[in-house]
Amino acid sequence: MDKITELYHEMITYYEGDPKRIQHFIKVHSFAKMIGTLENLDDRELFILEAAALVHDIGIKAAEEKYGSCEGRLQEKEGRALAEQMLMKLNFDVAVTERVAYLVGHHHTYMDIEGMDYQILVEADFLVNLYEDAVSLGAVRAALQKIFKTETGKEICETMFAVKKPAESNGKEE
Repeated sequence: MDKITELYHEMITYYEGDPKRIQHFIKVHSFAKMIGTLENLDDRELFILEAAALVHDIGIKAAEEKYGSCEGRLQEKEGRALAEQMLMKLNFDVAVTERVAYLVGHHHTYMDIEGMDYQILVEADFLVNLYEDAVSLGAVRAALQKIFKTETGKEICETMFAVKKPAESNGKEE
């Protein structure tokens, strides 16, 4: 079994009894893999991105238990060590584990994004959260303008929510 499939299975086990969280990371992984592939990430970058997408919210359970909240900053705080532990258990390469843990510990931090893996993880998570949270079209447009940087991510967001880039908008609220 390849490492990504092994991690996928481990995360389903981790979230036993919580189909909403399982569905969430599966969708984030799917978008991340597609965007990463279409943005021509090399194999190593794509591998790191896929692993990070699968474990990006691993800190939610611990944050809820410790703080009674799954707020993004708390997910980042709790998730980094949990991601490291899981990847080490599955014998992931040390450098891969470190980068994935970094991404997990920053995936709700939208300033100073360094690396395509980080950017794409944020975009994939936003695509899923915008839908799951049933946000307004205005909020989708704001995220599109402020968060999305990759051409593929922008195109998916525009198509999925049927919104136009601000420059193409006719000024009417949809």
